[in-house]
Amino acid sequence: MNERIAAPWIPTWIPASGHALRHAGIHFDAVRMKGELGERVATELMLCTDFDAGPIVREFTGERYLYFLLPPQTAAGFRWPPGVRALTRGDGTLAYVGVPALSGQTWPLGWRCVPSEGVRFVAGELLAEVVGRVSRPCPPVPPKPWAAR
Repeated sequence: MNERIAAPWIPTWIPASGHALRHAGIHFDAVRMKGELGERVATELMLCTDFDAGPIVREFTGERYLYFLLPPQTAAGFRWPPGVRALTRGDGTLAYVGVPALSGQTWPLGWRCVPSEGVRFVAGELLAEVVGRVSRPCPPVPPKPWAAR
């Protein structure tokens, strides 16, 4: 077993094998992003944190969502752009997130980044900053002066 993800610190919400649904807002909140945006945010977040960003779950089917797991009751405290959804407990809503085991057969879910003993959740402030930067449209490229011939 990988020493970095060995017991006893492994959170109880991570199943021992396969995958399980967990109620968002109890053990963690989740911020969900689709496909390319989620992958870009995850890459930037991992680069900013020396590849210790906290738990990021990836779906391998359908919309290929990524779920960034934050401490419980924190995701609603941020403004998320269109296409990014906070999954938490409150306002009469129920949301469930699939959580894979740390090893073994977990398809169709997997870890983009595993939690570690020192970083058990994604930092909400950093995630919000990265999402804002990555989801902002790029400014138009000015035409090159020599190209107008």
